[in-house]
Amino acid sequence: MLVQQGKYLTQFGEWQGMGIKALLSIWLMLWGLLIVVLPAHGATKQSLISARKAAAALTQGKVRDAVALYSQALQDKSLAIDRRANVLNDRGVALSRLNRPADAIKDFNGALRLYPEYAAAYNNRGNVLLALGLFDEALKDFNRALVLAPGYAAAYNNRAGAYVRLGRMGDALRDYDKAITLKPQSAAPLSGRGRAHLEQSRPHAALRDFTRAIKADTRFGLGYRSRAEALMKIGRFKQAVEDLSRAITFDQGNPELHFLRGKALLFNRQTDQALEDFSRVIELAPGGASGYRERGFAHGAARRYDLALSDLNQAVQLDPRDAAAYAYRGWVYKEMGQPDLGLKDVTIAVKLAPKLPEAYWASGEVKEGLGQERAAISDLRKALILRPDYAKVRTALSRLGVKNQLQEVDFPQLGLDKWRVVARGKQYVALHDNYPRLRVPLEMMSSGQPRLLDWQVKKSPFRNIGVLQFFAGE
Repeated sequence: MLVQQGKYLTQFGEWQGMGIKALLSIWLMLWGLLIVVLPAHGATKQSLISARKAAAALTQGKVRDAVALYSQALQDKSLAIDRRANVLNDRGVALSRLNRPADAIKDFNGALRLYPEYAAAYNNRGNVLLALGLFDEALKDFNRALVLAPGYAAAYNNRAGAYVRLGRMGDALRDYDKAITLKPQSAAPLSGRGRAHLEQSRPHAALRDFTRAIKADTRFGLGYRSRAEALMKIGRFKQAVEDLSRAITFDQGNPELHFLRGKALLFNRQTDQALEDFSRVIELAPGGASGYRERGFAHGAARRYDLALSDLNQAVQLDPRDAAAYAYRGWVYKEMGQPDLGLKDVTIAVKLAPKLPEAYWASGEVKEGLGQERAAISDLRKALILRPDYAKVRTALSRLGVKNQLQEVDFPQLGLDKWRVVARGKQYVALHDNYPRLRVPLEMMSSGQPRLLDWQVKKSPFRNIGVLQFFAGE
């Protein structure tokens, strides 16, 4: 968040070529970087003009110009201590955006030597440390910023990001809650909390936060991307495609967005459109294996086996440890009627990534092709435990005549009337005796088990709508 002459401006940025966790942490860093333009306090008119021009340049994205203008202002020997600290902080912000973290930290350190009570400088330095992976050191800076400024929403938001990276999800959610309370219309903490929920396998909770973030800023590209990921988790692929298309309008050269949309299109059985997106991924990131891998799988789904093998061979060549590429190639061999060739690939896939559901799915498919039904069912069940919503696995098990696809554990003490609670793997679901096809996911917000509290069927004009209430933790 930029504070410029009393006016609040929110700026977001994304760095290409990074995974979603790294992307999110960088974006959170940019939200928290604080610029403050103060009165001159004895400085020359020229240095004041330079500082204000620098702040304007940074707001407009002219970062190199901003650094040059801040450096020009710092040459004024008559700058008061607090003013010099402010300019050093602001130049540190600009340097961080130029991916010069060492120089940025040097400026933040200089600002804090001159003004040790400067909360924004602690927050800014903490963000750079967070981006460098120095999570514990970043946490110390955020703590100090919050001691100095207890109502500093950006510092709560950024400390939450540090907690996420340290695996302290409970602490992260508390800080996100605080930041949202302080700034309820800011997209950053809402999106951050949504990402934390998504990490904890709570896609519905994440969906609510991402939707609020987008309402707060309709041009928030990362919000559309994140909401699409949550939608894909619950099988709403058509809506995910729509959100990813919106995200791409804000960042057309981002290969990750085309990759995700390609996956969503493929799940939605729009194979030709998916192939276009994966080809775009290859065009934008030709040295990466993921575009070739997914395009190869899409070709396989369209029964274009020669093209599929060509792409999957390229993926393996680019990344010999890409377990999914081996799994997909093994499946393609099975579809071609050569499961014996596929067995070697799926064995490698399972060895490379023993927790990858695609590896066990492909292994099950290949073993089915070899007539090893018992071994196939065993592998497919492993895939379903790792990903309970894996539709391809459920289809394969049904084909093999398996009705009870995933073992369910019943908790009769948690039910209500004709509702009962069962656990499928790590997920809790509410089932109703009268509606066998109805599955209500019960997302726990903390440790413990869900307990059904109330069930109401609405009357006209809300007929056919029911509300199920349950205890979801503290």
